[in-house]
Amino acid sequence: MSGLLALLDDVAAIAKVAAASVDDVIGQAAKAGAKAAGAVIDDAAVTPKYVTGFKAARELPIVWRIAKGSLKNKLLFLLPAGLLLNTFAPWSITPLLMLGGAYLCFEGAEKVYHLFVPHHHDVDIPENLVENPTHLEEQKVSGAIKTDFILSAEIMTIALAEIPDSNIWMEASTLAVVAIGITVMVYGSVALIVKADDVGLHMSRESDFSVIRSLGRGIVKAMPGFLKILMTIGTAAMLWVGGSIIIHGFDVLGMGTLYGIIHDIAYAIAHAVGQFEGVIKWVVTAALDGVFGLALGLALIPLAAKVILPIWNNLRPKPSPPSEH
Repeated sequence: MSGLLALLDDVAAIAKVAAASVDDVIGQAAKAGAKAAGAVIDDAAVTPKYVTGFKAARELPIVWRIAKGSLKNKLLFLLPAGLLLNTFAPWSITPLLMLGGAYLCFEGAEKVYHLFVPHHHDVDIPENLVENPTHLEEQKVSGAIKTDFILSAEIMTIALAEIPDSNIWMEASTLAVVAIGITVMVYGSVALIVKADDVGLHMSRESDFSVIRSLGRGIVKAMPGFLKILMTIGTAAMLWVGGSIIIHGFDVLGMGTLYGIIHDIAYAIAHAVGQFEGVIKWVVTAALDGVFGLALGLALIPLAAKVILPIWNNLRPKPSPPSEH
């Protein structure tokens, strides 16, 4: 009997350790995921454009295909790569984070720049793609997954940098939870966004209750404005997170002058106000990080247009000419 009780005690102890490990993984994943807010919001804001122009019946299947590609990016490629870097080249994490932060600053600043300098992104779609919507869908999905890879790389690198030193299994589990959780959150939100107007239209036409019909019409009218707000929040978040990553990276690398200046300004303003010092300090710091991110991003725009993009275009494989039948 005593042996059975001892065994039960061991089982209970193992269960407690397992539960504590799960709690640690979930807690670390939540903290790490929160740090990636800028890239996450931008991912959710950007993705709906990839289903624009397709029939309503194809919207959710396209979102699902992109979500599967995103999960594959994170779990099969970025997670192992991140663990390898963290194990064999941990010194590379901060420079990679700063590189990703610069990309976020560039993306955010480009959106701000084009508010004041309108441009045309419309590209003529080849006639064979118009006649073949399946081919067009393949191109859209492929492009979305490639864009997602860049944003996912930033998300996973930020998450990895936020995980406390631990064993590789804890790091892998935490990154896997971050990858799955963020993918579900982003593409679940995207699915709701792209179908919201259809739901609202159905409510406005089919409901027997005037209140529901009015609510449906309100949803349809509100969606364009909601998408603009989402894009604005995403842009601000990119500039804030990108600027914060780079400023903190400089501090980690021993160049903490700018970090110290921003910290001192935020502390002085919060202390002068005298109330809600923690909140005010955070807001001022985030605002100054965002201003720095915007300035850096604007400086990177001509560099990207005149140097990086031409090099990239020269390295890309040239499309083969269409075969004649």
